[in-house]
Amino acid sequence: MNEAPGSSSAPPAQSVVAASAGARHAARNYAIVTAAYWGFTLTDGALRMLVLLHFYRLGYSPFTLAFLFLLYEAAGVLANLVGGWLATHYGIARMLAVGLVTQIVGFVLLSALDPGWTAAMAVAWVVVAQGICGVAKDLTKTASKSAIKITQSQVQTEAKEQARGGSQGQLFKWVAWFTGSKNAMKGIGFFLGGVLLETLGFRGALWAMAGLLALVLAGVLLSLPPMMGKRQASRSVRELFAKNPGINALAAARVVLFGARDVWFVVGVPVFLYSVGWTFTMVGTFLAAWTIGYGLVQALAPQIVRRSADGLSNEVPAARLWSALLAVIPAALAVAVWLQVPNLEWVVVGGLGLFGFAFAVNSSVHSYLVLAYAGSEKAAEDVGFYYAANALGRFLGTLLSGLLYQWGGLLYALIGSAVMLLICWLVTLALPLAREDSARAAP
Repeated sequence: MNEAPGSSSAPPAQSVVAASAGARHAARNYAIVTAAYWGFTLTDGALRMLVLLHFYRLGYSPFTLAFLFLLYEAAGVLANLVGGWLATHYGIARMLAVGLVTQIVGFVLLSALDPGWTAAMAVAWVVVAQGICGVAKDLTKTASKSAIKITQSQVQTEAKEQARGGSQGQLFKWVAWFTGSKNAMKGIGFFLGGVLLETLGFRGALWAMAGLLALVLAGVLLSLPPMMGKRQASRSVRELFAKNPGINALAAARVVLFGARDVWFVVGVPVFLYSVGWTFTMVGTFLAAWTIGYGLVQALAPQIVRRSADGLSNEVPAARLWSALLAVIPAALAVAVWLQVPNLEWVVVGGLGLFGFAFAVNSSVHSYLVLAYAGSEKAAEDVGFYYAANALGRFLGTLLSGLLYQWGGLLYALIGSAVMLLICWLVTLALPLAREDSARAAP
């Protein structure tokens, strides 16, 4: 039980030293979690390219390719909700390890795919294995981002001991760097997946990635405290879903934000570029470069968005502004596609670059805000709830990407993206400018 303010018998100098040591320990844990998530994301990006290229080469249609990823995305909704509760109950480090083990299991199952199976059996097997990998991804993401909130709370304690303030700026920097570097690693993973498929083949690539994750798992088990982030978890479904207004609004915005990206990015852009004469290598390299650039912009978001002392008064208006700007881009591209402007593929490429910049800033601000709104006592549950919405958005975007492209090509996909982003902007208008500090405190 924490002592009341001012009741500590430790001299002030000793308190400062203890707080400084705690902050250094927190920074160490942050670095370990980030490195572990880098390793996971590298293999996750490679997996997407492996499945996409391998099965397209076998003659699967664009909609079937989208279908292969549906359970992967859908599994993340439940995985985030349950993972957040489990991380609160059993500790973040344990759930990070469970996520890594689950991904290894998914790789092993995919490697058992038999070329002699019928198409229906092969699709069913891949969908199930992808679903397991989807669970792994979101367990790992929830645990990793929850760890940032926990470590930031320790840094905040040090800031109060030494010179009040500054911790919210540190949180924004940590979240932006974590999210941006993760997406840069995913882009590298896209490239790695293509290389491994060419050099080791489908099965060999999966075994190589499973071996890499085994090394990451060993590092997590040996270096992180297993009870890190353990708190009193919610005792009912109603309590689990009783989030504060900020997290509720962010979750709703996240659904349509990521749906708006995937509705034209998952199937529409790769198939469109291939249809106008691009090779597989050109498409894969472009998507990798886009994802790496997107991650770099996310990491730089704290330099783009002016920060405030309270962590919300500048950041919330920024979320609204960048959502409005983002909605304009797919709408303008839809007009270009409808008019069939000259050099259309390069117009789409340039538009995707602008979209990536604005989307990266949006995503980074949203990822920061959920931790700013979250209570430190049950941060894992708050983050899990938020990223369940993220997974739901990816699921809807992936599904609509195949359907809209099949119905009306890239034009319909872009219109769908613009509509979703308009909804996203409207939802951000409900974001509160003040934090509920007492929300959901542990009993």
